[in-house]
Amino acid sequence: MINFKKEIAKIIGQVININVNELETYIETPKDGNNGDYAFPCFRLAKELKKAPTIIANEIKEKIEIDNNLIEKVDVVGGYLNFYINKETIAKTVLEEISKNEEYGKSTIGNGKNIVVDYSAPNIAKPFHIGHLRSTVIGAALYKIYKYLGYNTIGINHLGDYGTQFGKLIEGYKLWGEEYNIDEDPINELTKIYVRINNLCKEDEKVLEECRNNFKKLEDGDEYCINLWKKFRELSLKEFQRIYDLLGSEFDSWNGEAFYSDKMPEVINILEQTGKLKESEGAKIIDLEDKNINTPCIIIKSNGSTTYATRDLAAILYRARTYDFDKALYLTSYEQNLHFKQVFEVAKLLGINEKYTNGLEHVSFGMVQLPTGKMSTREGNIIKLEDLLNESIERAKIIIESKNPKLENKKEVAKKVGVGAVIFNDLSATRTKDEIFDWDIILNFQGETGPYIQYTYVRTKSVLEKVDKIPEFKDINLSKLEDENSQNIIKLMYNFENILIQVTEKEEPSILARYLIDLAKAFSSFYNDNKIIVEDKELQDARVYLTHSVGKILKIGAGLLGIQMPEKM
Repeated sequence: MINFKKEIAKIIGQVININVNELETYIETPKDGNNGDYAFPCFRLAKELKKAPTIIANEIKEKIEIDNNLIEKVDVVGGYLNFYINKETIAKTVLEEISKNEEYGKSTIGNGKNIVVDYSAPNIAKPFHIGHLRSTVIGAALYKIYKYLGYNTIGINHLGDYGTQFGKLIEGYKLWGEEYNIDEDPINELTKIYVRINNLCKEDEKVLEECRNNFKKLEDGDEYCINLWKKFRELSLKEFQRIYDLLGSEFDSWNGEAFYSDKMPEVINILEQTGKLKESEGAKIIDLEDKNINTPCIIIKSNGSTTYATRDLAAILYRARTYDFDKALYLTSYEQNLHFKQVFEVAKLLGINEKYTNGLEHVSFGMVQLPTGKMSTREGNIIKLEDLLNESIERAKIIIESKNPKLENKKEVAKKVGVGAVIFNDLSATRTKDEIFDWDIILNFQGETGPYIQYTYVRTKSVLEKVDKIPEFKDINLSKLEDENSQNIIKLMYNFENILIQVTEKEEPSILARYLIDLAKAFSSFYNDNKIIVEDKELQDARVYLTHSVGKILKIGAGLLGIQMPEKM
């Protein structure tokens, strides 16, 4: 496709002695289309040229030579040089590319680069609740988008399958295991044991100490503890898979914390050799005050057991060697900001290439909270993700039943709409914002929602069903698409690949979610203002092809967010 920014930079470069690639970075896209498709701010040249920006803009305008097949007009507004792209040229550029490419917007910019995405990571033997939703869907979207842009992407589910919590579960199972049927209903029964043992730990310090000792035994290879741990893990993964099947989540690796149990001694040995590993109150720590981190990173607890940090450091070492990553993304809530600051700083002591430590990135997100406050498995106040998804599917089914009772495959459509509503609700907001969970908001099927995008896609399919066949691009009269509504759609579609790149630059899937809303709204305006099936064959073919193109991009974009599109609703 034509890179219009670069072409404009070349035009300006005819009269300004600045590298074309640098000029390209200056060019902006005005929010108001009345100010052109692209704008060059001349303020940046004022100091060097010792002239007012408006004078510079007018001088450039007088000197440049433009091709009217590329640029329709150029004008000056308040120090900006505004460029208007030829309508037929941009329509040809976009629609021809869509006609040639089933995977429009796909790119090779990531070829040769490896990206590790560590996401979801629920805790074994605990409910998969809505607090895990954000890590799962944000991580899955980034995983898919990086892959679409050509990166070799490795999705890792770093399961919480190790730590003191298992010492607690083992102790609870020892005390009351016969009272609970964990084979029939593993997560719920294990949660009951976990809540009960936590309450006992609060009352009795000796019980808490016994729990810590159980974890130490687990680390030391105690057969009874290991067999119980394996049972808890296998039963939990079976339960989790149901959620992943609903969300369409896939992983390349399920290596959790326990995988690194035999890899931690090397980390400890390396840190000891640096002379930075110090003893403090019986524990072994790395002091990070010289790095402006006031809290030390604990590597070994006073009872000799390891920590999350030790395991994360072992994982960094393993992933650097195994995946040769350019970037390693860690998708967790902002509550873990300090943890990752500590771990990433200590990782610099592991003797690995700077490429790896520079590529470590904590992609934090806001918390999902109940209107009554923070959720806690220990306190037993959570909303299970499976319950939420099933509730959403049921509500979607009721709406579909009332609006289109004769619809075929209602169950399958309700699943796509219900799950899509939950995923889109999570991804449409900036990831760093806290989210107060509210059934009425998350399951609102009106406005800027996942179901609205799905409905718009279904509308495009409905239009296409009314014609014998979709016309071929070579037969389209592009001059029929010069009206404002058509041009708004075409310009949005032109920007699709750039939107995906922006997502990876900011690790922010909401950029794509908002884009899909904008495209759906633009098509709705086009649909409401124009008849598509008309007597004028050339006009109909052009509008049908535009409709086909919108549907294609909505489906691709939604798919990258993990949302499936129904063909009918």
